Amino acid sequence: SAWLDLMISHLIEYKLGLEKPVFIYDYPKCQAALAKLSNSKPQVAERFEVYYKGIELGNGFHELLDSKEQEFRFKLDQEKRKKLGLNIPEIDSRLISALEHGMPACAGISIGIDRLLMTKLNKKSFKEVVSFTV
Repeated sequence: SAWLDLMISHLIEYKLGLEKPVFIYDYPKCQAALAKLSNSKPQVAERFEVYYKGIELGNGFHELLDSKEQEFRFKLDQEKRKKLGLNIPEIDSRLISALEHGMPACAGISIGIDRLLMTKLNKKSFKEVVSFTV
């Protein structure tokens, strides 16, 4: 997973969607902690990202609704982070509870306004399009 992130961020991402938006989809399940896995390809998550002018504009996925599977993934992530000496976030018990009580099938995408501005104004840095940085 870490090698895939490194490869995409340093070798591929900046070349994506230079002339028109490009969608990358069917991510490996290790790259989709909250996404439902494909029924036809269980090693693939129903997740996508959209790129334009070398910038990731949005990240979307079909929500995982299985509470037991989601809790398992959270615990697995905690174990990996512990081995790497990283901060270990608490499991989101409210999400697990909501999944146990039943949620309708849903999907969504998160799109960054700052990223849209960067592409519209042909800027290379977030600092060039936000009013303040933290």
